[in-house]
Amino acid sequence: MKKTVLDVGNCRSDHAWIAATLQSHFDVEVLRAVSAAEAIQTLESRSIDLVLVNRRLDQDGSEGIELVRRLKNSPKTAATPVMLISNFPEAQAAAVAAGAEEGFGKDHLDSPDTIRKLGRFLDH
Repeated sequence: MKKTVLDVGNCRSDHAWIAATLQSHFDVEVLRAVSAAEAIQTLESRSIDLVLVNRRLDQDGSEGIELVRRLKNSPKTAATPVMLISNFPEAQAAAVAAGAEEGFGKDHLDSPDTIRKLGRFLDH
């Protein structure tokens, strides 16, 4: 059964790259949300298997960690796995402390380690 990933806060070209990479490794549909509000609306309207949140949301420059905290603190979305997309170790540590899974940086998107991390949630 196809899994669904919600990619939040990436520009159009990064979203296309992320979606193509995920689809080359997993049977997934990759949705895009440009804002935190759009992400929450999507999560309330359909089942999502994994949320990927950019460190800084492209549309408004807001911090992705704030959305991570909001999702992990809400009873409606707390059980949904979330990963932060960031090359900065301190941002990854903050996201994990907020309840996210260990994420990855765009520099390592296609690395075996990142594919393994994603596979925990996207393999059948």
